[in-house]
Amino acid sequence: MRQELLSLPKGLAEDVSRNLVMVARLIDEDPEGAYAYSRIALRLASRVAAVREAAGFAAYANQKYSEALAEFRAARRMTGSVELWPVMADCERGLGRPEKALEMAGAPEVQKLDKAGQVEMRLVAAGARRDMDQLDAAIVTLQSPELASNSVQPWTARLRYAYADTLLAAGREGEAREWFAKTVESDKDGSTDASDRLAEMDGVEFVDALVEDDETPGADTKATEAADAAEDVHAEDEHQDADEDDEDDEDADEIEPAATDATDDLEDEDDVEDDDEDAEDGEGDAEGETAHRPGS
Repeated sequence: MRQELLSLPKGLAEDVSRNLVMVARLIDEDPEGAYAYSRIALRLASRVAAVREAAGFAAYANQKYSEALAEFRAARRMTGSVELWPVMADCERGLGRPEKALEMAGAPEVQKLDKAGQVEMRLVAAGARRDMDQLDAAIVTLQSPELASNSVQPWTARLRYAYADTLLAAGREGEAREWFAKTVESDKDGSTDASDRLAEMDGVEFVDALVEDDETPGADTKATEAADAAEDVHAEDEHQDADEDDEDDEDADEIEPAATDATDDLEDEDDVEDDDEDAEDGEGDAEGETAHRPGS
């Protein structure tokens, strides 16, 4: 790559190099970000094979298989190398053409690949067989000296994992469990989830020790529902109290006029009695005056 970048002006070479570094740094954690940087590098130096290859892998990581295949073909034309042959075949699988991938697996270019490339091509071919629902053929494809070897190579874990997964898909659970266990032994950097698959087959459930008993799933929901119910009851009680107060007020309003009317009636009766007494006193006085009138 460095030699290819030296063909560019110094400033341009530095810009392209920085973008390629970002592609390599982000491609696993942030494929979309890596793709964005690859497009910048491609715009700056599309005639550099390393740039086309990086753009191809960035597109491949984002499942843009047609675009990735075009970039890989361009890089291969520039370099004449067969190194990208397996990933090109896998792009054919991604495009829904497993037959084309199998055709590439039998091409003369495969013989020019190093051991890692040949193992990768075998994985792609087995995947193509599975795409075509040919599980038994996929199992046979993966059976190889590299699979049977006890030595651990960079490709060992992936090869064993693919074999175990295919056995499980074919219903051969006992053998699948054995090969998942072998995968765990060889997967030192945790590149596969073989340990989780093995635990799942054994019926092992993982529980977070940091989660307390009262923090079980649904506890928050139940607490919220209880609080809502309490608020509803409280609101209903307040509403009922308000209705009772209204009724009391209405009763008081009805009683007060009645009491007032009764008081007024009593006062009227007293006034009548007082008037009658005054009238009687007046008659008595008149008779007295008549009886003692001089000359009568």
